[in-house]
Amino acid sequence: MNDSSPVATTGVLLAGGAGTRLGLGPKALLPFRGRTLVEVLAKTLLDGGCLKVVVVLGAGAERVRRATELDQYLVVDNPEWAAGMASSLRTGIAAATHGHNVMVTLVDQPGVTPAVVARLLAAHQAGRVTAAGYPEAAFDGGHTTKLRRGHPLIIDVGLRAEVAESAVGDAGARRFLKAHPGLVDVVDCSDLTDGADVDTKDKLDLLRD
Repeated sequence: MNDSSPVATTGVLLAGGAGTRLGLGPKALLPFRGRTLVEVLAKTLLDGGCLKVVVVLGAGAERVRRATELDQYLVVDNPEWAAGMASSLRTGIAAATHGHNVMVTLVDQPGVTPAVVARLLAAHQAGRVTAAGYPEAAFDGGHTTKLRRGHPLIIDVGLRAEVAESAVGDAGARRFLKAHPGLVDVVDCSDLTDGADVDTKDKLDLLRD
């Protein structure tokens, strides 16, 4: 590989949460498009252009493995999932192919499509972080023109170790991103999805396709 060759990307799907607020068991197993969220989102990463996909499981990992078909992906368990998202992020980064950028995606974002993944991959620049951007909510219930940073999020290969080391609790990569705002490129994806996640029962409508 020469210096002008693009660096491949491994998708890392964080699917280890217990879904406590939702109260329906692991979010990975929520039904979506005739399958489960974890199956749909893993395929989305692959279809969008990630060369490989790592699926990080945690709560109910064995139950998720039995109920899904994830053989084409690298599935890893995070035994410390209850400590927060950061532990799953570190697990995923460690399992991602050596020498690859890493695209981090959350399993509870059904609106993420291959088009979103492809747009972020095309926009990514070496040595930087590329994040999907969505309009911030305004005080009047509408939206502002300012974009909020969200997922998916591409972590450049040269930043993987530093992001993993800085990840704590439920903050994921936020500590690193807050400390290095000049390294982050936010790409508007609002025409493709609103970036909403399924955290509570009032968001279950997001799973109706």
